[in-house]
Amino acid sequence: MFRWLKSLFGVPEPAGPPQLLRSVSIQQPTITQDIVTLDADGWRIEAQGPAESVRLFEISVANLEQCMITYRAEVRTESLAGKCYLEMWCRVPGRGEFFSKGLNQTVTGTTAWSQHEIPFYLRAGQKADLLKLNLAVEGTGSIWLRRVEIYKTPLTS
Repeated sequence: MFRWLKSLFGVPEPAGPPQLLRSVSIQQPTITQDIVTLDADGWRIEAQGPAESVRLFEISVANLEQCMITYRAEVRTESLAGKCYLEMWCRVPGRGEFFSKGLNQTVTGTTAWSQHEIPFYLRAGQKADLLKLNLAVEGTGSIWLRRVEIYKTPLTS
């Protein structure tokens, strides 16, 4: 009985190493444009509060199932009164949109570059066709984002 419950609620085991699925080019424009600008090798976001989801990129994907999708980026902040974290929405046709949020990796204040990532698990039969990459911001200040990447890690059944 315990194994059955674990299979329903547990985290699946990787069946191989992570594979880079997509790296977002600095030339790719962000969806939100009014508070996002290019700055050297990344994007600068001027958060104006109180809370918003900054829509960055939408990535079409095909045949993603029984895998862990990882949204990875480097983040730096300056005078961020509040917090920010990565947010990813995953669309599964016929089932809707589901999200993963980096609430355990929030950034606040003034920080140096640090790497952050959030996972999203797709089980067998759950085929994603679109990923929405966002930055959730609660407060005001400057945030920089660079090296935005998506990884795919195959999972055991």
